[in-house]
Amino acid sequence: MAAAREHIERAPSMYMQVAQRVASDIRRGRYQSGELLPSETEMVKMYGVGKHTVRAAISELRTMGLVESQQGRGSIVLPSGGVLPATRVERSIQRTTKGSWRLPEAMETEPPAVSRTTLEGPPALLLNQQDQDAISVDRMIHDPATGARMAHRVLIPLSTAADVPSIAEQPDAEISDLYQQLADAGLNLTFTEHVTARTPYPDERTALGIGDASPLLITYRVTGDADHGRPLLCEELKAPAATCQLTYPMTPTKAPAAKRPARRRPASE
Repeated sequence: MAAAREHIERAPSMYMQVAQRVASDIRRGRYQSGELLPSETEMVKMYGVGKHTVRAAISELRTMGLVESQQGRGSIVLPSGGVLPATRVERSIQRTTKGSWRLPEAMETEPPAVSRTTLEGPPALLLNQQDQDAISVDRMIHDPATGARMAHRVLIPLSTAADVPSIAEQPDAEISDLYQQLADAGLNLTFTEHVTARTPYPDERTALGIGDASPLLITYRVTGDADHGRPLLCEELKAPAATCQLTYPMTPTKAPAAKRPARRRPASE
């Protein structure tokens, strides 16, 4: 019987080694904010690599948010503190006075793709639907101002589609329309967002245009039925952490009244 193949972690590619070396030098103060990095020709001699490797390393440094490139000048070191990623991803949900739902607009790069899938991983756990079938709607969106690319997926369990048939008829409708259909079905909606991060897989790096060492932000927004504690939908958003920041409005909720301790009667009574 042949032995199962084990996953082997490979050493970072040459351009990543150069990028990590320069990033370390920036953090240690060798290159100060506002300074120019050595030119491509100088870096080729410094690190003993080719021009393509140097250009890829500088691209990775830009993704890390450590430098910016200016035409005719070169790569300039950015301030190390107090700089937020350029793309602001608004995660608010609004309910209008007429009862409709409003979400921040997102620019799609191509029409949504609808398929049938089996739930697994975090979405399956959050939906309490391990190995159950669902409708998957995949979108690729981007910020035209910064060029940041993000992947958005809506997972609709078939049990939800059975209870609200209009969703099954057009699962690729706008997210606000899906919320409206659930509310029109008499469901009292609640929303919970779970945020995590990890190293992207190769296909994710290609789709989102990010480097090997750039972390990936992942959010799972679960829409649920508040009256029965039942999850209905799961939205998954993947965004490059180096260029995107998630922004959430915070609305205080009313805390339950604290119970007062029972008053003790004096022993003489």
